[in-house]
Amino acid sequence: MPDKPAEHSLTLDICRKDEMIVVRCHGHLVAGVCDPLYARVHQLMPETKHIVLDLTDLAYMDSMGLGTMVRLLVSAKSAGVKLELVNLGKRVRELLGLTNLLGVFSIIGEQGACVRY
Repeated sequence: MPDKPAEHSLTLDICRKDEMIVVRCHGHLVAGVCDPLYARVHQLMPETKHIVLDLTDLAYMDSMGLGTMVRLLVSAKSAGVKLELVNLGKRVRELLGLTNLLGVFSIIGEQGACVRY
């Protein structure tokens, strides 16, 4: 018997700290909600040279979410913006590891660690 489909939503909190912008992601980064994340973060790129994606509250990411993260990284590099990830959960870290992308992203902190940004 198939599982009941879960409600997939993603919300973003955006905070400006000095010369950087922190985007805190809450929920699921899955097909259907990836484009708004990409559009919002891409829109921030002309305003700063440093963006941190805080994944503390990101419960799940599928292949579409992973593709969106790669798109953001490529766009950031093209725009001369430093894109960093902080507080990867176990599932997100595993997905990045399985796809050999863990070393591609700049990761500045661990889940549960106190990271000052």
